[in-house]
Amino acid sequence: MLSVMSRWTVYILRCADGTLYTGITNDLARRVVKHDAGTGAKYTRSRGPVEVVWSRRVTSESAARKREAVIKKMTRERKMELVEKK
Repeated sequence: MLSVMSRWTVYILRCADGTLYTGITNDLARRVVKHDAGTGAKYTRSRGPVEVVWSRRVTSESAARKREAVIKKMTRERKMELVEKK
């Protein structure tokens, strides 16, 4: 069960060019604004606007980083299965 204080989120974005980007944040709305403004991750700077297609709250920053690493190792096909399950 997640703590009420848990603020970390693992997320997947769909970029305007159709590619997927995975990241973590403690404020998803603010992070998406940064991605769209071109001040988020280097990868998304030229690929905006972005759309959140999947996100999950986790118990800690450590848990978020671990989940992010697992997702980043997935194939695109597997990531799309995750997105479709929402």
